[in-house]
Amino acid sequence: MTANNTVKTAASSHTQGHDPRRGVGTAAMNRAILDHLHFTMARLPALASRNDWYMALSHAVRDRMLDDWLASLHHFRNKELKVVSYLSAEFLLGPHLGNNLINTGMWDAARDAVESLGLRLEDLLRQEEEPGLGNGGLGRLAACYLDSLATLRIPSIGYGIRYEFGIFDQLIRDGWQVETADKWLKFGNPWEICRSEIAYEVKMGGHTEYHHDADGRLAIVWLPVKVIKGVAYDTPIAGYRSRITGLLRLWKSEAVESFNFQAFNAGEYYHAVDEKVVSESITKVLYPNDEPGVGKLLRLAQQYFFVSCSLQDMIRVHLLRSPRLEEFDQTFAVQMNDTHPSLAVAELMRLLVDEHGLGWDAAWKVTRSTLAYTNHTLLPEALEKWPLQLFANLLPRHLEIVYEINRRFLDEVSRAYPGDQARLARMSLIEETGGKFVRMANLASVGSHAINGVAHLHTELLKETVLADFYQMTPEKFCNVTNGVTPRRWVLLSNPGLAWLISESIGEEWVTAPEKLRELECFASDPSFLSAWRGVKDANKRALAAAILERTGVAVDPESLFDIQVKRIHEYKRQHLNLLHILTLYHRIKRDPGAQIPPRTFIFGGKAAPGYFMAKLIIKLINSVAEVVNADPEVAGRLKVVFFPDFNVTNGQLIYPAADLSEQISTSGKEASGTGNMKFSLNGALTIGTLDGANVEIREEVGEENFFLFGLNATEVQALKKSGYHPGRFYEEDWELREAIDAVRSGLFSHGDAGLFQPLVDHLLYDDEYLALADYRSYLECQERVSTAFRQRELWSVKSVLNVARMGKFSSDRSIREYCEKIWKVPIRPPFPH
Repeated sequence: MTANNTVKTAASSHTQGHDPRRGVGTAAMNRAILDHLHFTMARLPALASRNDWYMALSHAVRDRMLDDWLASLHHFRNKELKVVSYLSAEFLLGPHLGNNLINTGMWDAARDAVESLGLRLEDLLRQEEEPGLGNGGLGRLAACYLDSLATLRIPSIGYGIRYEFGIFDQLIRDGWQVETADKWLKFGNPWEICRSEIAYEVKMGGHTEYHHDADGRLAIVWLPVKVIKGVAYDTPIAGYRSRITGLLRLWKSEAVESFNFQAFNAGEYYHAVDEKVVSESITKVLYPNDEPGVGKLLRLAQQYFFVSCSLQDMIRVHLLRSPRLEEFDQTFAVQMNDTHPSLAVAELMRLLVDEHGLGWDAAWKVTRSTLAYTNHTLLPEALEKWPLQLFANLLPRHLEIVYEINRRFLDEVSRAYPGDQARLARMSLIEETGGKFVRMANLASVGSHAINGVAHLHTELLKETVLADFYQMTPEKFCNVTNGVTPRRWVLLSNPGLAWLISESIGEEWVTAPEKLRELECFASDPSFLSAWRGVKDANKRALAAAILERTGVAVDPESLFDIQVKRIHEYKRQHLNLLHILTLYHRIKRDPGAQIPPRTFIFGGKAAPGYFMAKLIIKLINSVAEVVNADPEVAGRLKVVFFPDFNVTNGQLIYPAADLSEQISTSGKEASGTGNMKFSLNGALTIGTLDGANVEIREEVGEENFFLFGLNATEVQALKKSGYHPGRFYEEDWELREAIDAVRSGLFSHGDAGLFQPLVDHLLYDDEYLALADYRSYLECQERVSTAFRQRELWSVKSVLNVARMGKFSSDRSIREYCEKIWKVPIRPPFPH
């Protein structure tokens, strides 16, 4: 089954006819592909590579998208429309071609046209290099939101960075993660359009000088040591059947003057291009390792660079509408996706006050009315803060602005809480304990009119913990918008068999009205429907098993329970707790070969940050356990362990639909929301998880009986830590836990090297910050309930159907509607006339 079973060609009246750039029939697409092969790629069909054909098809699809894009731009020129600007350091878009064919309704025509040329659409889809412009859930969420903004016909621009090298490609060598450059642009990018004329200068370093202008007003001049140019690269984002195409605008850094003729003429050939090399390094790589000082400096420079370009661009657009910058917030609603863009507070103030002459109070009113802040973490160490001296060296004018914002804000705090010096210290934009730092979460909170968490539990904990002082002072600012994912990519495209079965049963409206999925509940008692449901899952599992064999050499049984944990490798996400369960099952089978344990395939995937030693060690342990378990004849056919390398959007589209069990086992109170949990459940996997992040709401929606719950809740976690947590006690009192840990430190999984995993063992026994040992026994007991349920295949299928039927809340369309209503005050408008 293919996505075209659900997605029919939907051509509007103006796309009919013989215009080779607009026609969407098979013949028109065939002609367009051949034209682009000839005129764009300069290739003869007989000599064309698969990449040539992919590029030709992509350009043909883009032509048709641009027609809608220009119509959208014309529509959005209406001065009454407010534009949503989504500022994010990450946009993990995934491959464009398949998603664009789905959303524009051109899948059938493209497939037929490609086949008429003797090719297969599936092969061309696999050819696309995935843009590695994000690290994980944050960037994928931003991509889902762009899809929903366009689908809901909301004027919007996503602003970010055009990283030349994205998140690294992950190889596994001898069980260790090895990072290689993600050269996603090596064959070109047919979806982007370089806007060389849309470019802005960005200052860095230097110092400021004060003087009085002709009217006697104090004026501040920033004299930088470096000026970099940001050039816009635009990517169209197709809405689903909306006839609206949104915009992602990414910035590339360039030298203001790329070539120094004076240096060249003096014989200094290498120095002639120094400025170009240094300037372009700003957008060279996603998230440089910020352990060394130079990495911190580059990361701060990246954040300021894209924020400055984006705000300058918005001001340009606003001035085309109105000469009054006091009305800027009526043109744009700006959402800061986490703390990475929080420099927008200081930069917008600088632009309004220094560059455009607004008074401080007027500028502050505009800034706070325009900006809103989404918090994505409860981990204090993940709330960005920059060493004061580094900040001062790179952004001297912004530090002055931060100081002034802080002075005025702390005066407000003092009036509200007289004499509370501890509160002043906590809420200050400048941290002064253990060195001086600029606190970016505090800056974002002070400079925004709205602050939101991304799951109900996360928002409540945000109010009680990391932003408690801000909530107590301005509770009206806080709200919750639970994350969501787009069903277009994560079901229609990635799971076409399931999409077809759903649409055959309840119609196609669920794609944009996911609450309609509830209608599936009545099919949960239909044996023939359940049989078809299992058939879809079995086909997806066979496809994943084939990919696992091809990429890892491990043969897995598609009939076994596919127990999957794919996400960024981090101790709070507790991949090592999953491993402890595997080791316990391994030892149980070794002791009793007749133990009633249903066959399981444990599949891990995810990347560890290059500088995160413990996460890399966890990857090594997963692979080392796999090496031993998979080769042991006594557990053959019972347990398999796989690490699927280079987890990304492309691989996620293969993995999520194949899962039986979704591992969402982070320590309660640590995960902000999660979106992988939503993708798994939306594709029919059952969840084993803690009451953490959006797990809480997923369990409420799908029903307690259709969710495997274990572990301490957030209140219990805090109470245990407060009373004094001693992980060694759990080790001593639980013999199976002791057996598992002792096996790791014995050298059994490291060819006799008892020291290899000792850092991980010591961390568990003497620290265990994320309470893996405290939750171990509860997790094991819950996994036994999973095994019991999986043996009852009919009951498992019923639970799977009910999971999908009750996941409508977790569409990104619902999330965007809530942002529009609660924060942006942007109406969701009907489509414009064709």
